[in-house]
Amino acid sequence: MALSDPHRHDMVAVLGETTGLRALKALRDQMKRDPEGAQILQERPRISLCTLDLDKLRSLPEGSLGREYLRFLDVNRVSPDTRAPTRFVDNEELAYVIQRYREVHDMLHTLLGMPTNMLGEIVVKWFEAVQTGLPMCILGALFGPIRLSVQNLQVLISELIPWAIQSGRQAPCVLNLYYERRWEQPLRALREELGITDPPCTPKAHSQP
Repeated sequence: MALSDPHRHDMVAVLGETTGLRALKALRDQMKRDPEGAQILQERPRISLCTLDLDKLRSLPEGSLGREYLRFLDVNRVSPDTRAPTRFVDNEELAYVIQRYREVHDMLHTLLGMPTNMLGEIVVKWFEAVQTGLPMCILGALFGPIRLSVQNLQVLISELIPWAIQSGRQAPCVLNLYYERRWEQPLRALREELGITDPPCTPKAHSQP
């Protein structure tokens, strides 16, 4: 069900938790080796409507990470509170790692300039698959395109997948970014820091599969 409908966040969450133990350990170790990542693991910040200061984000300059993240939420009509809590990972530290991954998913959409339609979600899954090695991301990247139209499939294979793979390989681990302390950073500057170039094309926010 998670593969057939990526918008079923509950099923995607179950798939991620029950198949990704080895990848989660590797991600945790990457975070521990990085000063910013280690601080995140220690302080365990959360991204939700309870922790976000929406008024502050709206007051930030155009083009800043915080302003663009809020714009992404508004344009795509999504909420950070839709991410399911971790249920099937017993280790407390690993449970936080996968929770953090879920809560920064919309941040990755913002970084990559991808909407939440099927094509945009698949592109983000390719980036996440390269970045995290989570089986759920790999399966989503491989099987998600089945539902695309021929036209979108051609664009995905010829342009967007190569870009997503290259971006995922060039960028350092995106879980090592303390996004909450970077709200004022220009999004373009953050992309340059991570080695993420502009996408070759951007799927329309509400285009059909």
